Amino acid sequence: MGDSYIIAVDFGTTFSGYAYSLTPRNAEITLHLKTWGKLLSLQTTKTPTCILFDEQEEFLKFGFEAKMAYNNMRGEEAQKCFFFEGFKMALYGTKVNSHMMITAANGKSMKALKVFTAALSYMKEDALRTISKNTAGKMFVSSDFTWVLTVPAIWDPSAKQFMREAATQAGIVTEGSEDKLVIALEPEAASLWCKKLSANGFITEEHGGEALDQSAGTQYIVVDCGGGTIDITVHEVLNGGALKELHKASGNNLGGQTIDANFKLFLREIFSGGVWDEYEKKYPGELQKMMYDFTFLKKTDEDVQMICPYNLGLLAQKHQGIERFLKEVKGASWDDGWIKISRAKLRSFFDDSLTGITNSLREILRKELNIQVILLVGGYADSQILRQHIIDEFGHQCKVLCPIQAQEAIMKGAVMFGRNPAVVKTRKSTFTYGLSVSERFDESRHKNFKKYSNKDGDWCIDIFMKLVEIDEDVSWDETREHILYPVDGDDTRMKIRFYRTERRKARYVDEWGIEEAGSFYVNMPDTKRGMNRQVKLELRFGSTEITATGTDKASGSTKSIKMDFMTK
Repeated sequence: MGDSYIIAVDFGTTFSGYAYSLTPRNAEITLHLKTWGKLLSLQTTKTPTCILFDEQEEFLKFGFEAKMAYNNMRGEEAQKCFFFEGFKMALYGTKVNSHMMITAANGKSMKALKVFTAALSYMKEDALRTISKNTAGKMFVSSDFTWVLTVPAIWDPSAKQFMREAATQAGIVTEGSEDKLVIALEPEAASLWCKKLSANGFITEEHGGEALDQSAGTQYIVVDCGGGTIDITVHEVLNGGALKELHKASGNNLGGQTIDANFKLFLREIFSGGVWDEYEKKYPGELQKMMYDFTFLKKTDEDVQMICPYNLGLLAQKHQGIERFLKEVKGASWDDGWIKISRAKLRSFFDDSLTGITNSLREILRKELNIQVILLVGGYADSQILRQHIIDEFGHQCKVLCPIQAQEAIMKGAVMFGRNPAVVKTRKSTFTYGLSVSERFDESRHKNFKKYSNKDGDWCIDIFMKLVEIDEDVSWDETREHILYPVDGDDTRMKIRFYRTERRKARYVDEWGIEEAGSFYVNMPDTKRGMNRQVKLELRFGSTEITATGTDKASGSTKSIKMDFMTK
């Protein structure tokens, strides 16, 4: 029954968690969510995505425990160790490689792959421990499970591959069992969970009607409002409840953390004259606690107040009475040890983020689609200000729905995706993909500098042979086949090189906007038939990762890769 055991890890920018299922494959799926925060008298399904290493870069703690340990450190100790939070954003909007470094809270750097691997290793061990505790001590190992790891849909493929590499180094899967790790796109996972919910599964009242997966033809937008990214996909429900992607993933990096950043800027404005800079440097632990408290305040849509941290108050008093600092700025006031922030000022922290989300949604709604529902998911969707803004902007066009416990939707949906990846029937190709081929040289059609001559004749090299076009619909289980021939009759192996571009057409693989996306060799040991030998290339585009397999028909020699997008 091992193949029906599933652990889904939602590795978020701000908070992380996991869900699991031990349900037999043919039974209705039962979900279990790990709860965190007992030491703090909390019971929450997510823990902060924070990780702490000692000065030798040895892993110490993750989550609430890492945050607490770091908060309690004296300044000198905090300067020595490595504390990371929000580090998932290092993978956004960039070509990722396995050597990249990321910066800790004290400015020191560590290898990103080491940080992510340690975090995933912790989640793996914790999950196996938790499951054993809840199954009368039955011991489990990683290979008993299909693992699902969630990633933003808008990430570059190199970042998705980086997470697979980190998961492999963390021992979640081993070489040869890579198919036991499924990469799920966050808004897709959330979509799977939400489409099964009945009206009482949503916060918003104007739902009415049946669950989405009973309504073939319904088109809806999923807005995954995370701490780091806003990740948007558009789905149509097909007969039987499967999904078709109608618009390729879009979004931005204006998630919940932008509100925190604007709040910090405001505090810097209040505590001017270097007070805030000194506080940030000397008391990082206390600042952590203040920012954690703010995560709850920003869910409301009213005047808020927070106690002024002890050391911030002391530093401020050295310069002038603390009330004087607060008198200088609009939107804040002092009330006997409390900093009060007006509702209007709190709302202003959201401006950048809400504008970004609104623009992205408007762009989609301008297309010739028939969107009936906007689904808001992710931890940031708990914000009343965000929800009300989307209702005000788009409520006249679509229903705006947000599930109860919006931050759990991705975890729960990811378990369902692990059980049945075929549920997303078609996706839009994010790029145009092609491979490099050669053909007989023709002076009237080919560029002279692309001419290559051997004993078998003159060839034009580096021709871009298109495999799939940007925005093309690709079925999840679709395999495309091509037959390739060697250019040199004596070749004992064939190099197959893949390329990607955001252009629709290209002539040669070294034109502008085209980059290599991976390559491999297929052995062709038997040269008797010279150039009349065939390599069958099979490509699978439709799942969340692209795989290619080349087979030499004469010898049966075969080679497969998941496309390698990580620049070395």
